[in-house]
Amino acid sequence: MHKSGFVNIIGNPNVGKSTLMNALVGEKLSIITSKAQTTRHRIMGIVSGDDFQIVYSDTPGILKPAYKLQESMMKFVTGALTDADVILYVTDTVEQSDRSAEILEGIRRSGIPTVVVVNKIDLTTPEELEALTEKWHAELPEARIVPASARERFNIEGLFRTILELLPEGPAFYPKETLTDKTLRFFASEIIREKILRFYDKEIPYCCQIEIDAYKEEPAIDRISATIHVARDSQKGILIGHKGEKLKRVGQTAREDLERFLDKKVFLQLFVKVSTDWRNDERKLRQFGYDQE
Repeated sequence: MHKSGFVNIIGNPNVGKSTLMNALVGEKLSIITSKAQTTRHRIMGIVSGDDFQIVYSDTPGILKPAYKLQESMMKFVTGALTDADVILYVTDTVEQSDRSAEILEGIRRSGIPTVVVVNKIDLTTPEELEALTEKWHAELPEARIVPASARERFNIEGLFRTILELLPEGPAFYPKETLTDKTLRFFASEIIREKILRFYDKEIPYCCQIEIDAYKEEPAIDRISATIHVARDSQKGILIGHKGEKLKRVGQTAREDLERFLDKKVFLQLFVKVSTDWRNDERKLRQFGYDQE
């Protein structure tokens, strides 16, 4: 008997969805920072065994859209409620569930087998966890409740077994050696964006979009050229920094991460371009891949 299916991970920002997916897949596929809105696309990670294949899908955090980019991000979330074989709804020990009432209602209506993952249980007490479990049983009576800590890798194996139990029977969707549906270009852009999220404050990270202009694979080295699009002139100056020092730091740390990810040498060139108000420009959003669903 072979089981296979699509397991979609949804939840509010900063509850640990990307960390959880990376723990389940065993690779750093979703960029992780402490800032909300880190994930902008659906990112698939594929785990295969002799008698199973699980296609995990990490989605952006649930939010109320303020501009067209966020509207597109939320389409990835609502799409995840319709094409899943299993839904992983990730919460944690401190967030309030009323922020995502609409999504929870969508889960109830969908009839899709659901696992509520109560993440970050290393930050709570047994009594608090028991109260949370009861609360989620009342909120989603049909769901399985699984406590876990993605960061500490606690109960990831138990969660995996629960997912496997709920998966339908069927053949594999992808060749067994496939790890993700995303390209190397995509991961290069995500790694660069993660550095911007890490090194800059306030609105700068949310006004940046990375576009890979060229990606050339050679036997000993990958040569990558990328443009960082910003929304305003003032942001370009902040991003580059005095004598280009800040941009240089982004480039150096992104290159080091890329070399670890690819296990080979990387030559990385970064450019900065002002693309006025790109987050509300439908043509630009399509160019950056936000029209896929």
